[in-house]
Amino acid sequence: MMNLHYGLIHVGLPTMVDLAKDKLPNIKEDNMPTNFELCKEGDVAFADASEDTNEVAKTIEFYNLAEKNVVCGLHTIHGRDNKHKTVVGFKGYTFSSTVFHNQIRRIAQGTKIYSISTKNFSECYIGLPSKPEQTKIATLLRLIDERVATQNKIIEALKLLRDAISGLIFNSMKNEKTILLGNVACISNGSGDVQDSDSIKRDGWYPFFDRSEEQKWFPTYSFNREAIIYAGEGQNFFPRYYKGKFALHQRCYAITDFCECLLPKYCLYFMNTLNSYFIRNAVGSTVPSLRMDMFQKAKIKIPTIERQQEIVSTLDALSLKCENEEIVRALYNTQKSYLLQQLFI
Repeated sequence: MMNLHYGLIHVGLPTMVDLAKDKLPNIKEDNMPTNFELCKEGDVAFADASEDTNEVAKTIEFYNLAEKNVVCGLHTIHGRDNKHKTVVGFKGYTFSSTVFHNQIRRIAQGTKIYSISTKNFSECYIGLPSKPEQTKIATLLRLIDERVATQNKIIEALKLLRDAISGLIFNSMKNEKTILLGNVACISNGSGDVQDSDSIKRDGWYPFFDRSEEQKWFPTYSFNREAIIYAGEGQNFFPRYYKGKFALHQRCYAITDFCECLLPKYCLYFMNTLNSYFIRNAVGSTVPSLRMDMFQKAKIKIPTIERQQEIVSTLDALSLKCENEEIVRALYNTQKSYLLQQLFI
């Protein structure tokens, strides 16, 4: 018997769950429930709580159970169309629509954790078109989901290819000159406070970098140059690249003012291989942190400028391909969000 955990609704499962390819955990024999309702194809499950009102009542629908026994676990609400007014595949999307979640946001209760109960559903409504129209809507949105899943695989494969080629390039540099990063570049801390930043871009504001991947903006800039940027805290430490005016969090580092013997983009790609070095030398037990001297003592292999340019050209092409595929994925997700707003009333 398999268990649908509410966390998997939030992260890990598509709207249409197909157990021929999607995975659910098995229930241990010692924990087998004594009172349960097995899920059927076409059943839906809602996550009953979240820290985000947009995620309360996030929904999946069992599109294909592949003859497997599944029960809904704690903090889920199991739903079934006993009157057979909907087709399999329609409910998951209609309960993911903007019009439905606008209703949920109004009735969700709580301060830090927002939740709903089965009683709340009596206050909600959905529109029901004819079954042929339901089928067309569900088929369209499911095909978009499948295309996004394929796009994810394309992006992952490209990143693996880029990392493999990068590894081959840098692992072959056994006889190249090695120099300390602090001798060929300037390392600086930021000075910005995240409380002064905003996730919405405003006129005259500048990109702000902190430990999160979310793009933020800042009213002033502290750097105006080509830079490699590192978060000073985290579980992994990979560089980001930016050229122009930007602001930096006080617990982040910017590597700038490179010597003529070192191309900034080459340094970026080489430092992508140094994650294990930073993890090994990071200080702190709860949240590993980096110190200035770790950057100054980082060892960089420096081939000729011509060879650096060749390496940058190769890895730039692969990175650009990844970025373009990520743009395609974002467009598919935007298309799906638009349809979830417009197809349901």
